Amino acid sequence: MGIAGDMMTSALLGLFDDPQQQADKLNAMEIPGISFQVETKKCQGIAGLHTNVTYLGESEGHSSSHSHISMDKIRSVLQDLKVPEPVRNDISAIYDDIAAAESKAHGCPVEEIHLHELGAMDAIADIAAASLLLHELDPELVISSPVCVGHGTVNTAHGTLSVPAPATASLLEGIPCFAGDAAGEMCTPTGAALLRRYVHQFASMPVMTIDHHSYGLGTKEFENRLNAVHAMLGELHPDVIELSCNVDDMTPESIAYALDQLMQEGALDAGWTSFGMKKGRPGIRIDLLCRPEDRDRFVDLLFHHTTTIGLRETVCTREILSRSEGIIETTWGPVRYKCSEGHGVRRIKAEYDDLASIAKSQNIPLDVVRQEFEEQSK
Repeated sequence: MGIAGDMMTSALLGLFDDPQQQADKLNAMEIPGISFQVETKKCQGIAGLHTNVTYLGESEGHSSSHSHISMDKIRSVLQDLKVPEPVRNDISAIYDDIAAAESKAHGCPVEEIHLHELGAMDAIADIAAASLLLHELDPELVISSPVCVGHGTVNTAHGTLSVPAPATASLLEGIPCFAGDAAGEMCTPTGAALLRRYVHQFASMPVMTIDHHSYGLGTKEFENRLNAVHAMLGELHPDVIELSCNVDDMTPESIAYALDQLMQEGALDAGWTSFGMKKGRPGIRIDLLCRPEDRDRFVDLLFHHTTTIGLRETVCTREILSRSEGIIETTWGPVRYKCSEGHGVRRIKAEYDDLASIAKSQNIPLDVVRQEFEEQSK
């Protein structure tokens, strides 16, 4: 159902064992005039958390104030926040993104931008809260589903605008989005800016063991719809991403070079298979395995090192044996080996380069060196 700063804050609070204790930490940031109050509510019969953010006792949307605040004043507020320095840096970077988006939308320099005071302070609160909570959670990887932006129009201080509003659209550049079938603004500029800063991947939920999950409820109500951000915290299984592409116009040397580069860049495995393509052409399928967090990098590398114009992605689960390395002394010198164990098996494999080096230096068959290694490894 989209994303807004307060919904993200509420969802993140619910991932902690004691949300109220974390809410106290949010108030301890001492954002001028800002107060955080967390409450449990229900939406469509589902319980979740809602964070009510007030500025000088007023909530955004219920204010009679029309005063504005400059970006310089906002930066001054950010500088005085009582937060760890990494959090302050993140908050400043997010606000720089918002300022750049507003500047682009209004066609004026950032220094000339003045934002509605209540809305600006409310956004500072949401950004600072989400940033501090993510700092406390310290996740290794953040994955989001594609973003629902809504459709139709939204009323702003600049009149009625189509959804997504110009600043939101700028912040969502490069992020997969969809309109959905709910009318209205489903993604706010603050929500878009937070996703842009913290999300590593936009994809479906991976295979994971969930430790905590929570619903951050919004203020809008929709018929037969849960207006919430659903957050889940857990451990990823040892999943891998398989990326594949088809080519029919690369030389064998170019394919070998591409695979070598992919392996040097950290692919878990890479290889090729010959097969028949459309129009009866012989072709090559290039496959590689990589970790989920490396997916975007290897997509770029595949396009860079091959002539493909498209690729496929498959999320795979895998079972692997534990691996270790060692050295065994033979009659002719040391030989490195790799040992794989698990699932009732144990395999030891000598390094071919060491076997070949000994065979050449001693002028003996490779199989003789291998047999000696196998005898010593028993």
